[in-house]
Order: sequence, then structure tokens, then C-alpha cells
Amino acid sequence: MALTTEDIKRIAYLARIEINEQEAASTLTKLSGILGLIEQMQAVDTTGIVPMSHSQELEQRLREDVVTQINQRETFQAIAPLTDSGLYLVPKVIE
Repeated sequence: MALTTEDIKRIAYLARIEINEQEAASTLTKLSGILGLIEQMQAVDTTGIVPMSHSQELEQRLREDVVTQINQRETFQAIAPLTDSGLYLVPKVIE
């Protein structure tokens, strides 16, 4: 995909970024390099390669899922100004 300075200026306009000619040319060079790298990576045959969730073979240390605190919802809601069906009622902020 070939980009032009006009494309860069349009992207900058849509992103509400002020950009001059020199910055547009510099950004065009950098962005073209990135897009070229993406094209090279897409050309690699990945048939039979299993996707990885991490670049290293790491395992998450797990612990027992044990409740460590008691449920105090009723205690907390007893001091709340307004509640209904276990929910806190608050004033409407956004119309």
C-alpha cells in the first residue's frame, strides 16, 4: 500500500493533529517503513505454526480460590442513603 503526503495530511486532519510539510514527509517515510515491514511479515508462510500467547514458555502461578473476607454488603448498605434490591441508588449525573 503506497501512501502519499496528502494521505498523511488527511490522517493528521482526522486525528486533529497539526502537521507541516516537513513533518508530513518524515511521517510518510516512517509509516511507509512500518507498512513495508507488515507486508514482509504477512508474506511468511505460517502454516502449521501454533499461535502463542507469550513469547516465552511461562506458566501462571496459581493459588487456591479461597474466600478471605466475609460478605458485608448488608452492613455497608445499612448506612447508605438509598438502596434498592442490593444496589446503591445515586443521583443522575448525565442527562
